[in-house]
Amino acid sequence: MSSINRKKMVTKLFLHLILILVSISMIFPFLWMISTSLKSLDQVFLIPPIWIPKPLQWENYLNAWNALPFGNAYLNSLKIALICVIGQLITCSMAAYALAKINFRGKNIIFIAFLATMMVPSQVTMIPTFILYKYIGWIDTHLPLTVPWVLFSAFGVFLIRQFILTLPKELDEAAIIDGANHFVIYTRIILPLIVPVLATLAIFTFMSSWNNFLGPLIYLNSPEKYTVPLLLAQFKGIYITDWTLLMAASTIAIVPVLIVYLLGQRYIIESIALTGIKS
Repeated sequence: MSSINRKKMVTKLFLHLILILVSISMIFPFLWMISTSLKSLDQVFLIPPIWIPKPLQWENYLNAWNALPFGNAYLNSLKIALICVIGQLITCSMAAYALAKINFRGKNIIFIAFLATMMVPSQVTMIPTFILYKYIGWIDTHLPLTVPWVLFSAFGVFLIRQFILTLPKELDEAAIIDGANHFVIYTRIILPLIVPVLATLAIFTFMSSWNNFLGPLIYLNSPEKYTVPLLLAQFKGIYITDWTLLMAASTIAIVPVLIVYLLGQRYIIESIALTGIKS
């Protein structure tokens, strides 16, 4: 084996070792959460810690589910997340198509304005938006958690626009020669080709909406309208916290996010790979 090949192999092994260590450090909290969810309360803070509790307390999951109206919160979170996902896929793809394929005056200015909104911290607009929603009667409803997400997403428009720009212009020109208008081009040509980036945006949007804690905390007052993250906070007491039930509830809460990611992870990889292809 030549010295060059030997150096490449050593470098490759070193990089893989680093990736393995980083992966272990990232999966460690997840494994600890599952381990704690299966312990009794007196085993949580034992030193040295117990990774596989004996016996396994499977009833913690049932107790966590019944301790609070978890099923109702699950439905609320699913409803909000699905509305946000479907709405963003429609509005962001349409706006991205217009900014990428239609020539009109001020297009670049509008796109820059879109990007500029990403630089404004949400904390800056928190109080004005709360006052606005209170004025129009949206407080203690799910509208503030869905309507803004559906109507506007600078990140979604930017992500899809950049993907559309990589598509060959000849597709649009051929469709125009055949007499197709922009709606036909968008629905029959562009949408089938941007499925990977749409799936990527759907995953990101679902995860952001599902894990959103600050929004429901500000706008929701009625327990029957709580979402999963807001309900999880109820497990933490003032003087004592049952960490076994909290970790069991957290494990239950993370299941939909894992399912969505596992189903759509190949689309994320595909969208990254295709975005690098130049027409």
